[in-house]
Amino acid sequence: MSNSAKIAIGGVVAAVILIPFIGFWLSLLVLVGVPVIAYLMLDPGQRRRLRRITRKEIGR
Repeated sequence: MSNSAKIAIGGVVAAVILIPFIGFWLSLLVLVGVPVIAYLMLDPGQRRRLRRITRKEIGR
């Protein structure tokens, strides 16, 4: 499993755990924010590779 996938899964788990403590909206912010931050941490070459692989998978 790649590091970015681990980070995304960690964000989902953190959001689910935090819902009772901080509320739905802040948990949703964590759920969306962690994968976005993980994507932004990639260097430009990794982002290009990720976009290219995604396009191939959807048949473009």
